[in-house]
Amino acid sequence: MPNQNKRMKQQRLQDALFVGSTRFFAFFVLALLSGIILSLLYGALPSIKHFGLSFISSESWNPVTEEFGAWPSIRGTLISSFIALIIAVPVSFGIAIFLTELSPTWLRRPLGIAIELLAGVPSIIYGMWGLFVFAPLFADHVQPWISEVTENWPYIGELFAGAPMGIGMFTASLILSIMVIPYITSVMRDVFEVVPPMLKESAYGLGATTWEVVWSIVVPFTKNGIIGGVMLGLGRALGETMAITFVIGNSQSKVNSLFDPATTISATLANEFTEANGELYISSLIELGLLLFFITFIVLVLSKLLLLRLQRNEGANS
Repeated sequence: MPNQNKRMKQQRLQDALFVGSTRFFAFFVLALLSGIILSLLYGALPSIKHFGLSFISSESWNPVTEEFGAWPSIRGTLISSFIALIIAVPVSFGIAIFLTELSPTWLRRPLGIAIELLAGVPSIIYGMWGLFVFAPLFADHVQPWISEVTENWPYIGELFAGAPMGIGMFTASLILSIMVIPYITSVMRDVFEVVPPMLKESAYGLGATTWEVVWSIVVPFTKNGIIGGVMLGLGRALGETMAITFVIGNSQSKVNSLFDPATTISATLANEFTEANGELYISSLIELGLLLFFITFIVLVLSKLLLLRLQRNEGANS
C-alpha cells in the first residue's frame, strides 16, 4: 500500500508537470505573437501618426520627399498570390489525385518524394532560375505569343498587353505558383489517402467512374483538408520574398497589364530596408510589415470561419 500511494503521488506530480509545461508553452506562443505585434506597432507609430489611413490607399513612394504609400505593394502582394493560387490549385489537385488514385504503385513513392523535395529548394534558387533561365525564355517565346493571341479579346487583351520584358507581375506569379505547388500537393495527397477504401470500392462496385468517385466521394470527404492546403499555399505565397524580388521588377509604378513590373510588400522590404535612413522612412517600411501581418491574419481567420461553417453544414445535413 505505501508503494502504491507513492506511485500515485509520483504520477500526480508528473501529470501536474506535464499540464503546467504544455500550458506554459501555449501561453508563451501567445506572448511571443503579442510581442511581435506590439514591436511592429511601436516601430510603425511615426508613420501611422504622419500618414494615418491614407498610407494604405496612397500610391506615392518617394524616399527623397518622404512621401510613402502602401497601395502598390499591397496590390502586388494580393494579385500575385491570387494568380499563383489560380494556377497552383488545379495542378496540385491533379497531382494529388494521380498519386492516390491513378499512379502505378511503383511510381507513387519516388514521385511523391520528388514533389516534396521541391518544397525544400531555397526560394533564392527559384528566384535565380526565374531571372536567368525562365524570364529570357518567357520574354522571347511566350509573352509575344500570349499578347498576339489575346490582342482582340475584350478585357483579357488589356491584361496581357505591354512590352515582353520577361520580368513582371505575371512572371512572378508563375514562379510563385511553382513554389506553392509542393505544399498544396502534400496536404491534398495526405488527406486523400485517409478516405476509407470501402467508400471508394463501394462506388466502383455500383459502376461509378474514377472521376465520379473522386468528385462524389473523395472531395466531399476531404473538403476541409483541401481548403486547409489551399490556405497553407496562400500563406506561403503572401510572405514569399526573395524569389519575387528577383523577377517582379520592383517598381512602385501603376500596373496597367500583368506584364508590367510591380512590387510586393515583402519585395519592398527586402529591397529598401538596408538602405533606409530617417525615422519616417524606416517607420513606413515597418508599417508595411505590419500590414502584411494583418493581411495574413485576416486570411487565416477567414479560412477558419469557412472551415467552421462547413463543419456546421455537415452536422445539419446529417
